[in-house]
Amino acid sequence: MTLFSLTNRVSRVLSASKVFIPHRRIQFHGGSHPQGNKEPKAIQKQESWFVKVVCTLFVYSQPSDDACLSYLNNNLTPLIEFEVVKWLKNPTFGLKFLELSRLNLNINHSFWTYNLLIRSFCCMGLYGSARLVFDYMKIDGHLPDSTLLGFMISSFGRAGEFGMARKLLAEVQSDDVMVTIFAVNNLLNMMVKQNNLEEAVSLYKENFGLNFNPDTWTFNILIRGLCRVGKVDQAFKFFNDMRSFGCFPDIVTYNTIINGLCREYEVDRGHSLLNEIRLRDDCAPNVVTYTSVISGYCKLGKMEEASALFDEMMSSGTLPSVVTFNVLIDGFGKVGDMLSAKSLYEKMASFGCIPDVVTFTSLINGYCQIGDVNRSFQLWDAMKVKNVSPNVYTFAITINALCKENRLCEACRFLRELQCRNIVPKPFIFNPVIDGFCKAGNLDEANRIVAEMEKKKCDPDKVTFTILIIGHCMKGRMLKAISIFDKMLSVGCPPDDVTVRSLISCLLKAGMPKEAYRISTITS
Repeated sequence: MTLFSLTNRVSRVLSASKVFIPHRRIQFHGGSHPQGNKEPKAIQKQESWFVKVVCTLFVYSQPSDDACLSYLNNNLTPLIEFEVVKWLKNPTFGLKFLELSRLNLNINHSFWTYNLLIRSFCCMGLYGSARLVFDYMKIDGHLPDSTLLGFMISSFGRAGEFGMARKLLAEVQSDDVMVTIFAVNNLLNMMVKQNNLEEAVSLYKENFGLNFNPDTWTFNILIRGLCRVGKVDQAFKFFNDMRSFGCFPDIVTYNTIINGLCREYEVDRGHSLLNEIRLRDDCAPNVVTYTSVISGYCKLGKMEEASALFDEMMSSGTLPSVVTFNVLIDGFGKVGDMLSAKSLYEKMASFGCIPDVVTFTSLINGYCQIGDVNRSFQLWDAMKVKNVSPNVYTFAITINALCKENRLCEACRFLRELQCRNIVPKPFIFNPVIDGFCKAGNLDEANRIVAEMEKKKCDPDKVTFTILIIGHCMKGRMLKAISIFDKMLSVGCPPDDVTVRSLISCLLKAGMPKEAYRISTITS
């Protein structure tokens, strides 16, 4: 089929095919124009007709005869070729047309054709095809601008194609293409978010100071990633390197590293950094800074230091947040000082802080720890009044406390309420109740709860199986204990030493040495 025999069929084909919708601005996914380049000119009416003809020809019969190729060679321009690729509305077709025209036609393709195809392939997740178009682009004498390059790096990074992104960075540096620090920081940020911390540090060491000058955001990204995995000393090295690059830590830097220190129980170092910020003219501690250090002291049980810092924060004019109150209430609850915890709870409203589920759960946990479970029920009532929904930990704390007092019927009531809520149940909620019934010798009820647990798609864990095995052994149901042990293995839940030793000991006492030997052999 030649170009000339097709012209009479164009209108019929256009109406029959969704490939052709006459709208000049339609582009592929991600086809926005990068900054720094002028938009391509609008084509004329007669050119628009020619675009439709070429599209039809290419979709239904790729031109191969000399006359057709000669005609296209004489009449296709970079602008028309761009419009053809755009009108095809299919990046794969667009790439085939690009390859055909590169091999058989003498066309100097425009930057916009490559830009459109690269962006479209990236948005479709076809990074190999995007990379191929990029290679064609360089061979044909075009270099990407910073916007297109940033888009490609971000796309590769989001897909976890960090090797491809780093290779692209190395290539464009040798071509003297400008890469913005924003693009590199964005790649670093994605590496950290996807737990590729070592690769992020490697990227920094390979490029910064040689090819790029880092900024404060660069250091903040790396410090945050290192602190999150507990590598605070390594984070401090970056913190100390900042000034050598002309960068200065901002409040985000300080907050990140202080939080990292306090999570690793190095609270005094965190407090020292807080004092350092207070001496600076260009930076001041905020509620996040104070709360991080207060939280650190609370985790260590140093409530006097936490309270003193809370008072200092208030004196400086920094108002506490809900999180500040929550960490203090939780801290006082864990040391059994419920008077202080309740006092802080009552102060929250005066600071515009509304108690949330964490507040109530911390108070409930505090009362349960001092053995005042009945007082914790008042907080459940307060939650209902304030329309605050309990979470999985609220239930777990209350159920565990009731089981410790052997109030199994009440614990079961909370289990039933839990199952009526949109909360994903966890084994640690059921285990205390199962253990309570096993110790009471009511194995049927324990088995019923396990069955209910499995019905809710909550698989028993190592603790559940161990409780059941020991419970059945204590009642002399050795065969049942063995079958539970075998089930434990079959579902891929490896027993620990406590489980194995307990079962073997019980089997030997019951005069079942062969079974004990089999269990020992399996687990060894």
